[in-house]
Amino acid sequence: MRRPSDQNQPCFEFEPDPKLEAFIEARAAAKAEAQAFQWRFRLVTIETMMLGFLVGAAGIALQKPPYLILRAAVMVAAGCFASGILLIGMTGAADKSAKWLRSWWNRR
Repeated sequence: MRRPSDQNQPCFEFEPDPKLEAFIEARAAAKAEAQAFQWRFRLVTIETMMLGFLVGAAGIALQKPPYLILRAAVMVAAGCFASGILLIGMTGAADKSAKWLRSWWNRR
């Protein structure tokens, strides 16, 4: 048992409450899952912008017509964003499927 720095301060011993621990763990898991989705979406958005700007910069460096540059940059950015969102969705579906499969296997 650790002694308090102030000798006048009382020393308490608490027994861990399993219900409270489970509640705290569930809340922390829900918050982490929500933040993970936000971070994935931010990453896809930043990646989309970077690839669009890189295609635009390459078009400017190669002295292509502005309409051609804009069209190519938008097409690459749209493809990147669509594939990123699809990947996020498929990851979520795989996660839910794995959870369902694990619970089904444990019930057998």
